[in-house]
Amino acid sequence: MRALVLAAALATAACGPPLLKLPTGAGTPIEVSRASIALEQATDACRSIRTLTAEAAVSGSAGGHRLRGRLSVGVAAPASVRLEAVAPFGAPLFFFVATDNDATLLLSQDDRILEHGQPAAVLQAVAGVPLGAADLEGALTGCVPTGPVTMATQFGDEWLALSRADGEMVYLRRAAATAPWRLVAAVRRAAVDHVQWRADYGDRQNDVPRAIRLASVDDDGRTGRAFDLQLTLSQVDVNTPLGPDVFVVQIPPTARPITLGELRESGPLNGR
Repeated sequence: MRALVLAAALATAACGPPLLKLPTGAGTPIEVSRASIALEQATDACRSIRTLTAEAAVSGSAGGHRLRGRLSVGVAAPASVRLEAVAPFGAPLFFFVATDNDATLLLSQDDRILEHGQPAAVLQAVAGVPLGAADLEGALTGCVPTGPVTMATQFGDEWLALSRADGEMVYLRRAAATAPWRLVAAVRRAAVDHVQWRADYGDRQNDVPRAIRLASVDDDGRTGRAFDLQLTLSQVDVNTPLGPDVFVVQIPPTARPITLGELRESGPLNGR
């Protein structure tokens, strides 16, 4: 069974730099209406992204393994994603496509196919990251889903922390009191195993983050052991029309079915 990674070795600890230090303490509560306006300002550009394609260099750890590799990615709002794990030679290691709550995974070098899986469960089995189609679309475009703000706390002129009705925490930052707010981090819970995870965004160019950190975190905000990945995007193309065939896997007639249970048992993160 081949992996997402081009190189994988057993890891005893996370291998990435510390996460961005988020504000803690009492802060100053502010009106929800003011916070909602700040959130709209911070996400105005990313909410206009209907499609995005890019190449992504991936490094970090997942499932107790250090990972390094390359992905070709494509996303379309509100919840469609395509990932191709690039191999140094030959066909991609796998194709993963998902729309809403339906995913297909083709292990092209093993000629195995999994159809109509739950996206977060399938991606967790093959790559150790339990994120669904909507999670990935938001993570790769540097955005967060729309939803009401229930509480907001400001820390000086630089930071704004928002609590949302869906349990998500969103962190905005600005360079000065007169500068616009930017979305720099969000903390959510995954649909699979209720793993708490965090996305950090940096190096925005034309309002799209080129540096994305995806990491499981514990209740104290420290990096968890489930996954910790750094994605560096290049060749980014925004709002180029993508046909529906982009999010459909062309299944070879020779491909043999594989179940989610089999993928978990013999998949790449089990080192078999």
